[in-house]
Amino acid sequence: MTADAAPVSVGTEGGSPDSGSSVWMRRFTEYGIIWITLGLFVFLSISSRSFLTGANLRNIVDQQSLIVIGGAAMTLTLISGNFDISISSIYINATILTALLYNATESAFVSILAGVALGAVFGFVNGWIVAKLGINSFIATLATSFVFFGIAFLVSDRSIIRVTDRDFSQIARGRDFILTNASWIAVAVVLIFWFVLERTTFGRHLFAVGGNAEAATLAGVRVPRTLIATFVLTGVAAGLAGALLASKTLSAQPSDDFSYVFAVLTAVIIGGTSIAGGEGAVWRTVAGAFFIALLTNGFNIHQIDPIIQRLVQGAVILLAVAADNWTRSRQ
Repeated sequence: MTADAAPVSVGTEGGSPDSGSSVWMRRFTEYGIIWITLGLFVFLSISSRSFLTGANLRNIVDQQSLIVIGGAAMTLTLISGNFDISISSIYINATILTALLYNATESAFVSILAGVALGAVFGFVNGWIVAKLGINSFIATLATSFVFFGIAFLVSDRSIIRVTDRDFSQIARGRDFILTNASWIAVAVVLIFWFVLERTTFGRHLFAVGGNAEAATLAGVRVPRTLIATFVLTGVAAGLAGALLASKTLSAQPSDDFSYVFAVLTAVIIGGTSIAGGEGAVWRTVAGAFFIALLTNGFNIHQIDPIIQRLVQGAVILLAVAADNWTRSRQ
């Protein structure tokens, strides 16, 4: 099974699987998110003078950097047939730990590494619960979310932590070759996860586990180990994103806000990674993230009511899931 295996019509009216209409449908399904995103980009470029400016485009890329980091990892999680709802709580904990350690040590390396390590530990906890105890990943990570949120409140003493050294902001906000450092880090993370998914045995095992875990076991795949590794990688990505957030904002605050995981899941699902597992690609998630970013940016430029924005975004998610179900039913 490959990352972008597209559904092919079999025995449908109008021709064989190799007919022209079937090939066209396969290509549209495979790259549909790209065409739609490009179409939206062209529309916004024509409809607004303020859209196609360097400052606006750089801002869009920078705003999506942390979501893309989490989304690249979440793609692997969904392909394996699981969810990780806890990345919001990991994200917030990593932000708090990074800010606290930087204030204590003034070492950007130590503080960011600690945020990433915290994500790895929390990810391992999630993976062990799902793989070893057999608890549904949605329920397991929803439960651990509340535990992790509680840890954030305890560690921060329910207070806002501020980083007084403004030089720390250069880790995420500094610019190299037009883009911010956070954007370049996101590019590196995407390339790493793309390589892991497309070019390694571990990536092939993920598709096998997501497609049919029992068959993967019979084929010799160590399913529990694969799942634990997947959750660890997701935790690492959320930890890195949280550490970069501390650098971006020079602050950290405990909360029980699930908005980060919702943004990440939206990008992954809109991109076309199947919520049923066994199918998806990192590039799809990147395209999904920028489709949502362009949509939101266009709404703001044209001063669309925020309530209408929510209605449209919700409808888009439903359409994406419906499209996934439709294509799977035709396989």
